[in-house]
Amino acid sequence: MAIATISADGKLDLPDAIREKAGFAAGDKVNLLVNDKGEIVIRKAGSDWRELRGMFEIPGQRPISVEEMNEAIERFHAEDNERILRDAKKKP
Repeated sequence: MAIATISADGKLDLPDAIREKAGFAAGDKVNLLVNDKGEIVIRKAGSDWRELRGMFEIPGQRPISVEEMNEAIERFHAEDNERILRDAKKKP
């Protein structure tokens, strides 16, 4: 465990060991979160969309391609259009 001190103007200097282990460098942006236990979680802020890879991964489910997503969207809209037309015919 490392100890840091908050200055009068609210600045916090992270000890070298913590910065190195977390991969923080001077000028990095960080996200701060206070969890349900009142603990502060500090994470390096991402600026690269590639960091999102795997964010919504579901174990056991294979990733799908953009083409597969587009096909699924087209099927959804085709089925929805059919439903709308059926419902319109039912109305007096």
